[in-house]
Amino acid sequence: MKATGIVRRIDDLGRVVIPKEIRRTMRIREGDPLEIYTEKDGEVIFKKYSPMGEMSGFAEQICESMHKTAEYAAAVCDRDSVIAAAGQGRKELLDRHISPALEEIMEGRKAYRAEPGGRKVPVTDAENSPAAAVAVPILSEGDVLGCVVFLERADGVKAGDTELKLATTVSGFLGKQMES
Repeated sequence: MKATGIVRRIDDLGRVVIPKEIRRTMRIREGDPLEIYTEKDGEVIFKKYSPMGEMSGFAEQICESMHKTAEYAAAVCDRDSVIAAAGQGRKELLDRHISPALEEIMEGRKAYRAEPGGRKVPVTDAENSPAAAVAVPILSEGDVLGCVVFLERADGVKAGDTELKLATTVSGFLGKQMES
């Protein structure tokens, strides 16, 4: 474990303040759930919890089905990174942080479809990240949990209503799965 040199005291209610620099670096926002566990040597560990992360195996299967059906590379993201992907560029996407532009789409809670000549929305924060053809936020009980994405195709074919509806359906299904 890397030492940061920052010391915080526990208040009378058992609270500890996580420094702003650490919250920004680790992308911890107000209201984010943290998993707390201990190690045998006395360490208390706070780990960012992703409810979508628990569904990564299931999300991987959904991405495979979406890719086969629509012939677009597909991905499912939680609020921070790509948790599942299928199709061209799968390995470059998995476990990468999502881009600020994709994060903005999720926070806006509206579906996105790339328009000819419109702005490009990179999926990850990598320099050569593929762009989203369609991105639909996953909502569960009013909370944004992630996003379903179809990637732009190399042959330039633009996503249509079918791809948008498929991503919307998968997003709704994943949102409902998180409620139960």
